[in-house]
Amino acid sequence: MPAVESARIQAAIHQAAPIPVTSGMSQSSPVVMDEVARMQPLTTMTNPCEGVVVWSPVKSLWFTAHALVALVGGTLTFQWDAAVFSCVLTCFTLCLGHSIGLHRLLIHRSFECYRWLEYALVHLGTVVGMGGPFRMLYAHDIRDWSQRHARCHPFFIDQRPIWRDLLWQLHCEMRLAHPPRFVIEETVARDSVYRCMQRTWMLQQIPWAVLCFLIGSWPFLVWGISVRVTLSLIGHSFVGYLAHNVGHRDWHLDGHAVQGFNVPGISLLTMGEAWHNNHHAFPGSARLGLRASQFDPGWWALLAMRRLGLVWNLKQPADLPERPALRDVRYAIPRALSGRVTRLQTCVARRSGAER
Repeated sequence: MPAVESARIQAAIHQAAPIPVTSGMSQSSPVVMDEVARMQPLTTMTNPCEGVVVWSPVKSLWFTAHALVALVGGTLTFQWDAAVFSCVLTCFTLCLGHSIGLHRLLIHRSFECYRWLEYALVHLGTVVGMGGPFRMLYAHDIRDWSQRHARCHPFFIDQRPIWRDLLWQLHCEMRLAHPPRFVIEETVARDSVYRCMQRTWMLQQIPWAVLCFLIGSWPFLVWGISVRVTLSLIGHSFVGYLAHNVGHRDWHLDGHAVQGFNVPGISLLTMGEAWHNNHHAFPGSARLGLRASQFDPGWWALLAMRRLGLVWNLKQPADLPERPALRDVRYAIPRALSGRVTRLQTCVARRSGAER
């Protein structure tokens, strides 16, 4: 983990309590009403605009090592059964671990479950290979906090050329000049299991590597670990790029530097995470696909677990507080037609006046 980011996470663990703000936000970068609770401004200089993108040794070497093993080892050990096994394990960890365990549960607390199940789901999310639970909280929240400002650094926007964005996300980190203070809630920060998961997030691949080897020797180990981790990391960055650049929007958030898009074509592949415009609008909802036609495997898995009595209090948009910045744009007139509609309304008004 990068030294600067690691220091912030360690500070958040030790604080584990709300920190009073010393003064308001920067005038040039006002915060909107719905702030990210774990990110707390420190001074009037705190903002998501000023900073530099730097190489992250741990992040870069972790990805590069798995990518090389996947490329070379995956080619040398290719078997169809190993490839199918890798796909199944990837879907399993992405759905139950990344989407449900880390994103919908640990980060957004959009449902409740037994503690043992929470640990299991978050562990599966850690095995995806992006980082430990505290690191994932920080990576998600610093991005969310930045995007909810009127302006933010391009690192958080996903609107540069795709090759540069992938390079940044897979090998670099953002070092803000005036970052907020990151404070993890005490129930998580003081949890010994989560602290262990954070310290050993790389080592948690080992039991799974042993299992893969016992099932199918070297082909299953290479495809079940390095190929899976590589595809998950590249896929996560690529989907993030798509979800902020292509697709359609039903909702708009005033004052936000970044708007999410719904990308229907990859909804199944992403376990429902592709309904990103819905998620921007209702981040606390356990359901990302809000209509029956919006496929959301993560939501389906939660419904199945609810029927088994494993999860409860699944939040949906109706259960969340209103957001003043949120606007429904499903029936808005496209900008290209708005001028024509205005002219038509003017002509109708003039004709009505002439007739009177």
